[in-house]
Amino acid sequence: MCGRDLWCSWSHRGTLARDEGPGYPPSLGPGSPTTPRAGRGGGLGRVVGSDGGLTGSGSSGPARRPSVPPPPEESAPVSGEPSTDLVARETAHEQAFVDGVYRQLETSTRNAQALAAEGHGRARLGHEGGLVERDAMVFQAARRIANLDAAHEGLVFGRLDLKDRAEAPRYIGRIGLRDENRDTLLIDWRAPAAAVFYQATASEPQGVVRRRVLRCAGRTVVGVEDDLLDAEAGSDMPVVGEGALMAQLARARDRSMHSIVATIQAEQDRAIRAPAKGVVEISGGPGTGKTVVALHRAAFLLYTDRSRYERGGVLVVGPSGVFMRYIERVLPSLGETAVALRALGEVVDGIRADQHDPPAVAAVKGAARMAEVLRRAARQAVPGAPEDFRFFYRDDTLVLTSRDLARIRRTLLGQGRRNAQTRRVPAALVDALWRQVRGERALDRGREAFVDEILSDDRFLTFVRTWWPPLEAPEVLGWLADSALLRRVGEGVLESGDVETLAGAWSPELSVEDVALVDELRYLLGDPPEEVADVDDPLAHLVDANLPELGSLGERRREGTDEQEYAGPRTTRRTDDDTYAHVLVDEAQDLSPMQWRMLGRRGEAATWTIVGDLAQSSWPDAAEAEAAREVALFGEPLRGRQRWSVRSSRPRHSFHLATNYRNSAEIYEHAAAYAERAGLAADLPTAVRRTGVPPEERVLADPDPRAEVEAAARELLGQVEGTVGVVAPLARLGEVRSWLRATADLAEETRGEDARLVALSGLDTKGLEFDAIVVLDPDAIEAESPTGTATLYVVLTRATQRLVTLRR
Repeated sequence: MCGRDLWCSWSHRGTLARDEGPGYPPSLGPGSPTTPRAGRGGGLGRVVGSDGGLTGSGSSGPARRPSVPPPPEESAPVSGEPSTDLVARETAHEQAFVDGVYRQLETSTRNAQALAAEGHGRARLGHEGGLVERDAMVFQAARRIANLDAAHEGLVFGRLDLKDRAEAPRYIGRIGLRDENRDTLLIDWRAPAAAVFYQATASEPQGVVRRRVLRCAGRTVVGVEDDLLDAEAGSDMPVVGEGALMAQLARARDRSMHSIVATIQAEQDRAIRAPAKGVVEISGGPGTGKTVVALHRAAFLLYTDRSRYERGGVLVVGPSGVFMRYIERVLPSLGETAVALRALGEVVDGIRADQHDPPAVAAVKGAARMAEVLRRAARQAVPGAPEDFRFFYRDDTLVLTSRDLARIRRTLLGQGRRNAQTRRVPAALVDALWRQVRGERALDRGREAFVDEILSDDRFLTFVRTWWPPLEAPEVLGWLADSALLRRVGEGVLESGDVETLAGAWSPELSVEDVALVDELRYLLGDPPEEVADVDDPLAHLVDANLPELGSLGERRREGTDEQEYAGPRTTRRTDDDTYAHVLVDEAQDLSPMQWRMLGRRGEAATWTIVGDLAQSSWPDAAEAEAAREVALFGEPLRGRQRWSVRSSRPRHSFHLATNYRNSAEIYEHAAAYAERAGLAADLPTAVRRTGVPPEERVLADPDPRAEVEAAARELLGQVEGTVGVVAPLARLGEVRSWLRATADLAEETRGEDARLVALSGLDTKGLEFDAIVVLDPDAIEAESPTGTATLYVVLTRATQRLVTLRR
């Protein structure tokens, strides 16, 4: 069976249709947060709309009733019907539909499992084609099973009732799903037919009369929330609940971010569905949903062009490991797993760093001028390497002085990256020595004999290994611990005091800031060699070194016919590819110029999503970071011309989010007032929810704040259902953590992945949110770094319900 026929055999199975891809899960709300509300009542009507529109064509056609038993027909509200009875009736109607969808989900799963079993059977056909068919079928079936499993929780979350009553209601879910007759049951939230669920508003209903969000716990519908968008057309249609957005905002927080698929707002949806090409920038103040919108955009891109983004990869970069653990469940809950999640300390393969340098050190390591310092360092002689080489040839002493070696090094580095030149080193040294052989000696035996003799000398082989060893980037970075070398490579580049700032700042245990420097050096040095177990010869490098006479000796060594053997590493080219098809950068305002260079190398041919808020920036030189960002996204300016390189053709799409969905209005007004007093150029969004609970400021009565920190944490744990964060200055963070772990009732709340109580620094709160926050000594947090005011502003905007500040 040919590949095309094989695909056709799958695509005609109802469970593996292409438009049944994974979908978004429920969370932040559609439409405007102030959508007008009307009437009470309920109803369900017929199931699902136009099949053509669901597959992405945008066309419309008559809906067919699926094989899943529909819920009871919609009935007009009964005059005077108690609201509790109305909610129960509407919930029961939706439960009947959801039960049918789950039955179909189970059928689809069984069908996918059967296809996997059939694929395994293909291997028994006895020919190579059978193995190919097996692998293809099993892969497709396994991916479908994974998508179905991921969608199990909160499978159905939305319904649209349309002005055209001839068209059945559309149900929106995490994935697209059809019944055995190929009739559509559920529309994937990313499909074009689902876009109106997020984009319709009361001022622009787009043909939608009522939008309903279903709140589910497992398979059980526990409530419905309606928005009536066209009051005139929906005068006979009941409206239940207080609106999905407000219900979502009031929920308790846990240790993980959740998807917002059920409650995406219109302004957020525009960013999610922006064109794939180019750079999408999402800005906005605290709590506007920038992060989760960007993650939903990644899932949307995978849905719309799966082959490109699965093949090329999607990289999501965040500020810290704490943050990445917080968001790691969002994309799998949307059915997407073809994404690499990396904290800034993990971007380079094989390295994991989670400790930050002090702010002053970080400011130097991250500055753009370090690129030139590292370029010079990568060209330095290896510390401790021989400064000259002497070789006794017959009656002559041949000498390569330090000046000769420096000239050879410059010549080699002018031909390519350092590690790539390893194979050329012996030939360059031999050539320099041969030029010293004079007269009769040169004519007597000739160059080939000279080469044979020198390459059989252990002293020469040892010199090659020590003078030009293959280098790893962390090793070269470690050279900068030598202040004299750092001064030499930093002359005219580093600013006054930089060398002193960096003194003692280098450690074998890399910091987060070091990772970008290691990546720069990896680029400058070229692919490092990988050691293999078997014995090889440096002459393996010489055969291709443009000295033909070396070839025969190299061949003999390879065949083991030469008496001299050389034990050393074989160099092989690295095969991993660090580039991606899409790069998503969160908290982009905090990246240093060196970190932008690191990410730019991974997105040279990528599309980008950039998320940030300048008022929350922890990088002291915004202009320098902005310049580095532009180069990473759009390329270097061409010398002497006022135009950019080929990457400049990327279009830029900018989206601004202006509504704070996280904080209560009381908490955010307090934080905004601080931002204005501190002179931050803050983008101040509008908070949409009031709780009647103002922030508290308490003055510490005791020099030892332990008792007051514990009391505040205990009090807040009793007042909220979700998480409580205790934010402390870096100098006291370890101490505060030990307090909480040493107190029996609080220690219980700090354990496990679902811990309700956590202590963290101001920088670690980036991108996180808690039901309640205790801020210990805000003045000390503000004084920790040159950007301490921005850090404290971030801290004050992390709480959704309650904020307590303990001030000296």
